[in-house]
Amino acid sequence: MGWSFKIGRLAGIDIFVHFTFLLLLGWIGFAGFTSTGDVGAAMASVALVCAVFVIIVLHELGHAMAARYYGIPTRDITLLPIGGVARLERMPEKPVQELVVALAGPAVNVVLAGVFFVIALVQDLSPPESVLTFGDGIVLQLLLVNVWLVLFNMLPAFPMDGGRVLRSLLAMRLGPTRATEVAATVGRGMAIVFALAGLLSLFSASVFGSSASVFGLPLQPMPMLILIAFFVWFGADQERAAVQARAGLAGVPVHTLMVRRFVAVAPDDTLGVVAYYVRRGYQQDFPVVVDRRVVGLLTGNDLMYAMSEYGSDTRVFQVMQRDFPSVGPEEPVERGLALLSGGHPVVPVVHNKELVGLLTAENVTRYLWVRRAGRRDARSLHDSDYPAGSRA
Repeated sequence: MGWSFKIGRLAGIDIFVHFTFLLLLGWIGFAGFTSTGDVGAAMASVALVCAVFVIIVLHELGHAMAARYYGIPTRDITLLPIGGVARLERMPEKPVQELVVALAGPAVNVVLAGVFFVIALVQDLSPPESVLTFGDGIVLQLLLVNVWLVLFNMLPAFPMDGGRVLRSLLAMRLGPTRATEVAATVGRGMAIVFALAGLLSLFSASVFGSSASVFGLPLQPMPMLILIAFFVWFGADQERAAVQARAGLAGVPVHTLMVRRFVAVAPDDTLGVVAYYVRRGYQQDFPVVVDRRVVGLLTGNDLMYAMSEYGSDTRVFQVMQRDFPSVGPEEPVERGLALLSGGHPVVPVVHNKELVGLLTAENVTRYLWVRRAGRRDARSLHDSDYPAGSRA
């Protein structure tokens, strides 16, 4: 994920932090200091947030370990200001497997909540001078954080875990496509409820001030509900679109969609040469080929960064990606789609160790559009002005 940097590796999975997370920590520390004037209190607030995100990493690791049990690797875990994201290479195909993977994350929080409850109970029963008493309420806060994460994640709406639990249960009877449609509809309904509740809270607070209440409880402005509503609404739409795409590609081999005509570059080419190809409009991402064998990839993002940092005379082999996935032309395109969804802009198609094509998200989208338009022959998608593997 862009604008992220690696902070470590846990259980064989790289852990990344998005730079906006650091902005969040800085803002919390600044807000804590300006409100209290106490540096120690500000640092305590930052430490609490860091502890919460450690819990979120463990939550995502629960998903990853359950997916690994079913043979599904996890590319990485990234911390964002809104939580964490574990990027699986693909989603489980069987409803029972998806159910287990979805429940594994909240299960970690249930276990952690039990641990913090026991610690809090021991502290409460210990004498004040005991070494078992520490944190001045931090244990109770972390207990409540885990409880809240369980309740929030189990809401039956995508992209929360509860939405996947609902979809997996429905899929056992309705099939994955229909189950996703139903679960997405439930999610959109919840998004509308969240948005209305958030707007009502803002309106009531602005009109009635602190006197606004519901059932005797003070009604506070909750703009976060509106943000959650957008989060849930778009999450539901994205999940439905992804499942429809997978259904439309079921049984289709990679060679039906792959780009057969493309520009390849050599390891000794300069970045200036590659930039010329980009300006000519050939493509954005380039396979690096030696004797028809792909030895690396140079993406558009890598090219722009390397040009600004090292200059146009830099050689391709100095900045190309050497670790990249590939697919075979007879493999189901669902695997290639999973790789594209996992963050790879282009996937080489290799046959007998030779590069025969490229799989791109754009071609997958165009193929689906053609099918929806009723055109069964997608061979025209491969047409290009340049011969296969040409140097332009």
